[in-house]
Amino acid sequence: MAASSVEELLAKAEQEEAEKLKSITVQKELDLDFDLGNLLACDKNRIETRDFREQKKEDFLRSLARDNTQLLINEIWKLPTERVEEVIVAKLPEPTTRLPREKPPLKPRPPTKWEQFAKLKGIQKKKKTNLVWDETAKEWKRRWGYKRANDDTKEWLIEVPETADPNEDQFAKRVKAKKERVAKNEFNRLKNIARAQKVKTPGVGLVPKAQQSRNELAKAVSVAKVSTASVGRFQDDLPKEKPPKNSGKRRKFDPLIGDFSSEKQKQLDLLKTMGSKKPRLDITKAVNQQMREEDKEEAAAKRRKGGGKRGRKGNMTGKGKAGKAGGGGKAGKAGGGGKRRGKPGKK
Repeated sequence: MAASSVEELLAKAEQEEAEKLKSITVQKELDLDFDLGNLLACDKNRIETRDFREQKKEDFLRSLARDNTQLLINEIWKLPTERVEEVIVAKLPEPTTRLPREKPPLKPRPPTKWEQFAKLKGIQKKKKTNLVWDETAKEWKRRWGYKRANDDTKEWLIEVPETADPNEDQFAKRVKAKKERVAKNEFNRLKNIARAQKVKTPGVGLVPKAQQSRNELAKAVSVAKVSTASVGRFQDDLPKEKPPKNSGKRRKFDPLIGDFSSEKQKQLDLLKTMGSKKPRLDITKAVNQQMREEDKEEAAAKRRKGGGKRGRKGNMTGKGKAGKAGGGGKAGKAGGGGKRRGKPGKK
């Protein structure tokens, strides 16, 4: 008994070792179709139903996946390789299989008013250097931002122009002019956004007015809320604020990079629906179609019923003509029986 158990253990160990060290050569009746650019291998060989039933399903599928993966790796090693930071990298060719996109491609950004004008006039954009020479400090400084060159906001003395009021605060005047420039740039930015979305340029809240109505104030609040970088997504509502009117519904799309598990489940459900033999049944659509067919049948039955009544009236006119023929000439004419019924259009 001890000898047999030892032999069984040795055989089991040899089998496990053989499974770990399988040969890299895999024999297939039909060669696989490879698309190395997408790391794709298509196996057209027929699956033996007997082997699939006799073995465990998981073991059979695992063995099939291992063989096909080995063939794909063998093809990858045939490609030219190079060493990058102590790692061997293979140069993949261009992919040949066109894979569908789940989401539509991004639309190009519409040109601004200045870009349209520059294109019309043939103005080419020239890139400016980030550093300029500062005559006061006698060194190279940044053109914009913190510690920029020729910064006039750090001056402690401003010369009063001859045409200006001597009692006017020149420092406050400079700060006010800067705020006006910032407001003008923001107004132009909002106009570009409105033009790109093909909506009317918002003027409420930006045009000076003595008194504004409730609708104008609500519209100004909605315009200010969507003028942020997130288009008002993270802006809190004011107390007792009502939703804007005629704003429309926004379509919501899933992010391009996010939860891959949900995207995987959607693709699996789609493939399951496409591969299932039974058609997918939409109960609501089927009920609506049945109701429409019933309404059509009822309308057709009413039309047929109305057509039969008109036919009976025509037979009555025919009886009038027969009465005229059998009733005698002048008596029938004096009595007004058949002639008036037979020809109701004449008097």
